[in-house]
Amino acid sequence: TGIIAALVGQKMTNFDAAVLGVYIHGLAGDIAAEKTGQISLIAGDIIESLAPAFLKS
Repeated sequence: TGIIAALVGQKMTNFDAAVLGVYIHGLAGDIAAEKTGQISLIAGDIIESLAPAFLKS
């Protein structure tokens, strides 16, 4: 919800923010999993991968 709220705060519609927020979160998870592997992945790894996910999208 934090990603979505940040996007709504930037004047995105609720729908567009939800779509982009879910996409960014999933992409950040994929990037984090590539770095650490799925078994050892923790929530902090996804947070660290948000910037690369935004740049890649």
